[in-house]
Amino acid sequence: MAEPLDDGPFFHGTTADLKVGDLLTPGFPSNYRPEVTMNHIYFTALRDGAGLAAELAVDLADGEAEPRVYQVEPTGEFENDPNVTDKKFPGNPTRSFRSTEPLRIVAEVLDWTRLTPEALQMWRERLVAIRTERAEIIN
Repeated sequence: MAEPLDDGPFFHGTTADLKVGDLLTPGFPSNYRPEVTMNHIYFTALRDGAGLAAELAVDLADGEAEPRVYQVEPTGEFENDPNVTDKKFPGNPTRSFRSTEPLRIVAEVLDWTRLTPEALQMWRERLVAIRTERAEIIN
């Protein structure tokens, strides 16, 4: 039996208003390239990493939704996120993962660190650059 990639806990950032027990599934637009429908559901073992994803997801909702972070548990196998693992960072320092299986909501996390307006603007500019460069998403 393979060693677990990470013991968690795991987190997912989104604008969706979910309840404990709900399932997150693949098949939704990427936070980074909204024209791409994702074949995987992404998550991280870093609470504030999920917070970043949640805040960037607000842009997809035209600023109308609240960013939310949920503690999740994978319902099946998962792998290191190849979009960051070894492609951009050696190993997996972002503790980012993906799965084709749903993630179950365990709890909403309220004590995550919000980005400053300046930091959020920096990330938005980085995303515009990625979209302009047509950087590949490994899907």
